[in-house]
Formats: sequence, structure tokens, C-alpha cells
Amino acid sequence: MNRLLSALAEPLIVPAVNQTYLDTIRLIERLHRHFLDVLRTEMRRLGIEDINAVQALLLCNIGDNEVVIRDLKDRGYYHGSNVSYNIKALTETGYLTQERSPHDRRSVRLRLTDKGLDLCTAIRTLQDGLATALGSDSQAKEQLESTLNTLQRLERTWTDFVQYGRVRSL
Repeated sequence: MNRLLSALAEPLIVPAVNQTYLDTIRLIERLHRHFLDVLRTEMRRLGIEDINAVQALLLCNIGDNEVVIRDLKDRGYYHGSNVSYNIKALTETGYLTQERSPHDRRSVRLRLTDKGLDLCTAIRTLQDGLATALGSDSQAKEQLESTLNTLQRLERTWTDFVQYGRVRSL
């Protein structure tokens, strides 16, 4: 028992890469919340109060495409009950239309209305401005590409773990 207490009292020694990994995970969480705050702020500025930032993001993920609900789930953007709730709300507020597939009555196709497209255009304009604020030189582009590559590797690692129950070495 005393050995256990001694071990617990010793400072945890975490290899630098593990600490960087943990810091990265925490940062991803914070960035997602901040990004939703950015969307909320822009929507408030535009006078949009009938939907929330998560729903606006869902609209932007659909974009100009016509998609079926299953695509949104399969892409890993959303979980089942969240998608259904948000799609219902977006349809009721006039941002989205739903149409049953003539070939498969179980399948529902989603398409943005003009109101939904207008909101996505405003958000795209905001994103363009924010991207430009990060810098438009080649060094800024290289840094963003490097960050993107690292995040994609992280996503693959997590996906492999969820699908196969193991970590694949990169």
C-alpha cells in the first residue's frame, strides 16, 4: 500500500510527444468551440436567430450538393439522432428541403433552399476573410498544409482504432 501511495505521489513523467499529443487534443476541442462561437457571432451580426451554429455548419457541409441523410452520418459529420433533430429544425425554418427518392422511398434527399444557400455564402465569405487574416504568403500556406496533414494522420489513427480496435503505426 505504501508503495502505491509513493508511486501516486511521484510526479507523472510523460514523454514529450505524449504531452504534445494531449495538448493537441485539448486544442482541437477548444478550436471547435471557438469556431462555433465565430459562427454564432456572424449569425448574430446577420440577424439570424432561428437556427444555431451547429445547424449552420450542417448546412455548409451540405452546400450546393444534394445529399441523403445517410451520407452525412457515413462521412462522420454527425450522429443519427443529432442529424434527424437538426434536419427537422432546418426544414421547419426554411433552410432545407427534404424529398423522398423516387427510386427508394426509404431514402430522403436533402437540398438547401435559397435561404440556406445565402447563409452558406455569408459563412464562406467570413471564412475567406479569416483565412486571409492568417496570411496569404507561401509560408502561411505551408504551415496550414503541414497542420492539415498532421490532423489527417490523427483522424486516420482514431478511425483505425474505432474500426479495428487497434492503433496502426504511421
